[in-house]
Amino acid sequence: MSNIPTKEVEFVEWSGNLIDVSKNHKVEWALPDDKLSALESLYIEVKALHEKCQTAASTKLDMQSKNEKKDLLRKNEAEFVRFHLQNNDKVSDTGRKELRIPIHDRTPTPHPAPDTVPEVEVETPHSRTLRIKFRHENAARWGKPEFVHGLECLWVIADVRPERIGDLLHSAFATRSPLELTFDEDERGKRVYFAVRWESGTVKKGPWSDFFNAVIP
Repeated sequence: MSNIPTKEVEFVEWSGNLIDVSKNHKVEWALPDDKLSALESLYIEVKALHEKCQTAASTKLDMQSKNEKKDLLRKNEAEFVRFHLQNNDKVSDTGRKELRIPIHDRTPTPHPAPDTVPEVEVETPHSRTLRIKFRHENAARWGKPEFVHGLECLWVIADVRPERIGDLLHSAFATRSPLELTFDEDERGKRVYFAVRWESGTVKKGPWSDFFNAVIP
C-alpha cells in the first residue's frame, strides 16, 4: 500500500494512529479482534526497538531485529488495510481520513462497447502453431485498446471460405497479444479461417472483423 510512510519516525506514528483508530471503531467496523491484537503487539515491539535504537545502548542486533519486525509490521498493516478497512462498507470516507488511508472512488467506471475492429497479423513461429498478434487499428504497439478486456477469436479448419460467423466452430480468447493456437500433426498444411472482435470488461462485444486465413505450418 503506497500511502504507508517510508520514513521510520513517520511510519511508527502512522502505525500507532492506525491501531488506535481501528481499536476505537472495532465493533462499529466489525474488525477481527485477533488480527488487530496481533498487529498491536507487533507495533509495540517495533516502537520499543525504534526508541531503543535512538540511544547509545542499542546494538547491531537491535537494529537488525527492528528492521525485520518493521518490515513484517508494514506487510501486515497493508494486508489489514486491504482486507478489513479499505473495502469495508462500514468504514466511511471520514473514517478513512481518520485512518490516513486512501479514499478510492468506488463508483464503477463505465466500459463502453468496443466500436472498432482489431487489426491482426498472423505469424507461424514453429510447426503446428499459428500466432495471432492483435492491436487497436493503427496503434504503434501490439495489444488491446482502453476499456477492452481481450480478444475473442472464432476459427475453423475448412477447404473453402465460410459464409457466416456461425460456420466458425471453435473459439479462443486472449487478454494479451499474441493469441497462439496449436494444432495436431495431421492438421499441418490445412487452412484455418478466422474472425475476431474486441470484448470489454463488462462483456460488451465489438463488431466482427472480416474473415482472414492462414495455413498451419
